[in-house]
Amino acid sequence: MPKALQYRAGSVIYFQGDVADKIFILQSGKISLNYQDIETGQDIHDPVQPGEFFGVKSAMGRYPREETALVLQDAAVIAFTVPEFEQLATSNIRIVMKMLKVFSNQLRRIHKQVSNLMEKEEQQSPEIGLYKVGEYYLKNRQYAQAKYVFSRYLTYYPAGKMAAQAAKNLEVAESSLVRYGDGKGPAPVTERPAAFAAGTAATASGIGAAAMNAAMNEPVSKQGPEELSVVAKAYYNAVSLFSQDKYPQAFTAFKKIIEANQDAEYVAKSVYELGRCLYLMGKYDECLKHYTAMITTYPKHPDLGNALYFIAQCYEKKGDKDRAATFYKKILSMNQDEDDSVHLKAKKALKTLEA
Repeated sequence: MPKALQYRAGSVIYFQGDVADKIFILQSGKISLNYQDIETGQDIHDPVQPGEFFGVKSAMGRYPREETALVLQDAAVIAFTVPEFEQLATSNIRIVMKMLKVFSNQLRRIHKQVSNLMEKEEQQSPEIGLYKVGEYYLKNRQYAQAKYVFSRYLTYYPAGKMAAQAAKNLEVAESSLVRYGDGKGPAPVTERPAAFAAGTAATASGIGAAAMNAAMNEPVSKQGPEELSVVAKAYYNAVSLFSQDKYPQAFTAFKKIIEANQDAEYVAKSVYELGRCLYLMGKYDECLKHYTAMITTYPKHPDLGNALYFIAQCYEKKGDKDRAATFYKKILSMNQDEDDSVHLKAKKALKTLEA
């Protein structure tokens, strides 16, 4: 039998990427379906009207949710299993016709967006931009920042084009930090990887294509600090504060980047790091609220799994073991490599919790 459910404002009925096995109809209240436009990357917020079904395509097609269903105002919904919905639809042809009309419009819109994307130039490579940021810090003897950036590169791109050289540079940064201390010693000599072919696009980190092409023809030691944007410098300075356990100062620095809102890439990164600051400052309620908002705003954030892990940790710190276990299980259900660090951490934490 279909189930009547109640949700409070601010709660999430399901997240993008969740396993889809239920179809919902809104009886009362306000719900928004949040996702990103595949062409522009813009955040879309589609309101659900009372009497409308949602979650139909993913449940019927048996694939992960394409959007996050966020409750804006206390809502009453009815949840159907797929067989229950099929039985309802077969006895009411009006429901079937309405669904076909909605799906047809969505398919036309998606087809147009995909066509536009195919006509655009190749997207810029954040991988190369991240590597160059690490290289910039290394040649300027800022070993702590270089260590952090190259470790992040290897986390995001373990099989990337510059992975081998990034690993070597990480070793250089670590050994130089121990031997000379940050900001001291001779400028390290790094090898230009073959993957740096001329004309490779730069990332949105502020390293423009012209600056990159010019850098191709110069020794590493001669590249100037102009390669980094003001926002990029502010971000990695905040990272440096964080790495020194100066969490309140790092929090303030990341918050300024978010409020300035001048570079979408670094704003998204700062949003994640801000949550880590809150957690390590012991502000668990604020951390929960912050990461819940982040997941809604950035459903495809590269640190999504880590954000869920910190949410689980917050609930565990607050003594709510059931909710903590729910989020650990959510991480384990995500399509990740079982050797992924956050997957392993969640598995270990859940095992400890259950024991």
